Amino acid sequence: MATQPEYTEWQEILDLVKESTATNQHEMLLTMLLSPDERESLISRVNIFRELLKGELSQRQISQLLGVGIATITRGSNELKSKSEQEKSVITQLLERK
Repeated sequence: MATQPEYTEWQEILDLVKESTATNQHEMLLTMLLSPDERESLISRVNIFRELLKGELSQRQISQLLGVGIATITRGSNELKSKSEQEKSVITQLLERK
């Protein structure tokens, strides 16, 4: 009988995703772990960061473009404010469509 959950830290989940990527099982894992609503929220979140980093639209315009509340955009903006310029640069490169 288990006395505690197997996974208790965020880093353990990140390691699980990394391992699943190495074995080309990440799509199955993420689809299984995230509900359809959570997947839609994740898509919105990625688009929020992309638009905020591009800096071409106001938060209100991003809210209207993506169909999400202004508070959701503000949370994304606040998260970006906590990142260094180097981290923002890395995120921008990751989010660029090839």
